Amino acid sequence: MPWNEPGRGSGGGGGDRDPWKGGNGQQPPDLDEVFANVQRRLKKIMGGGDGGGSSRGGSSGGPSLGGIGLLIGLLIVIWVAWNSIHIVDESERGVVLRFGEYVRTLNPGLNLTLPRPIEQVEKVNVTQVRSLESASRMLTGDENLIDLAFAVQYRVVEPENFLFNVQIPEESLGHAADSAMREVVGTNNMDFILEIGRGQIALDTQALLVEILERYNSGLEITSFNLQEVRPPAQVRSAFDDVVRAREDQIRFANEAQAYANQEIPEARGRAARVLEEAQGYRESMIAQATGEADRFVAILTEYSLAPEVTRERLYLETLEKVYGRSAKILMDVQSSNNMFYLPLDTMGGGRVGGAPPPPAPLMTPSEQQRVVGQTDPRARTGRGVR
Repeated sequence: MPWNEPGRGSGGGGGDRDPWKGGNGQQPPDLDEVFANVQRRLKKIMGGGDGGGSSRGGSSGGPSLGGIGLLIGLLIVIWVAWNSIHIVDESERGVVLRFGEYVRTLNPGLNLTLPRPIEQVEKVNVTQVRSLESASRMLTGDENLIDLAFAVQYRVVEPENFLFNVQIPEESLGHAADSAMREVVGTNNMDFILEIGRGQIALDTQALLVEILERYNSGLEITSFNLQEVRPPAQVRSAFDDVVRAREDQIRFANEAQAYANQEIPEARGRAARVLEEAQGYRESMIAQATGEADRFVAILTEYSLAPEVTRERLYLETLEKVYGRSAKILMDVQSSNNMFYLPLDTMGGGRVGGAPPPPAPLMTPSEQQRVVGQTDPRARTGRGVR
């Protein structure tokens, strides 16, 4: 049921429910009437009638020349403003052409030029980093084939040269990069390229590519050059992989041997230094001991020359003291009894413990010594003494 159907009001089902009506029942403006008003105003501007059928000066209701000229002038002003005002973005530069010839470059911001076809503006993005990738098979300096893939990143720095000095800049850049790569690869051996020369190859190629682009005056700047893949052809790739693994093992074994040498050589040098120090200490101690013995002998000789008998007796006693001091048996001379041997049983089995001197003999009376001898020596019971 339509909204404005009669009889559907709010109070009892009657009234008009058209949603385009306001609260006071007013209708929205008619579009046909709006267009008719605009058309009448345009006719007035162009000098025509008001649409009522009457004409001024007895002429028909057509437009006048003044109105047509005014409309044309307004359109020309709008067209000139549209083609003369240019807004250049911060990341762009505007290249101005006058009848197809380069005249200047517009900086970012609001700029004015002559309208077309006198001048036109070509906008070029100078901050965007563009990329170009390529892959090909090349011949190395030792006449081996190798597959390479590389990527070049660049940007535009001189828009006028980029647009007019080179016909197709991206294609020219690809040819120049391929040529530079072939020249660098052709002067190096395959082993160097596959193993340790990738970084150097990329740097040399980038430098040569920059030189070529400068000669072309292309307006491009190379930001980076990367070797994405370097490998031998698929037919011989397994053999080259074996060679690479063998060389890696060689390097690893050499590093392990060097590490072992770095560990053993300092230890050997330390042991040698210790032996030398011990030998030097032994030498000095022997020299000092010999010197002391010589000085002692000289001192004894001096005393002997002064008192020969006393010195001889002293030397004899000292010698006996040393001899008996090294013996494990102690011979005691008792005045009113036979001789007795004192046997230190604690040192007879394994010698002196720790090189300590034997303990001194206990002090006993003559009667106790006779009793001990009678208990330990069977010859004392028979009356035979120890000679």
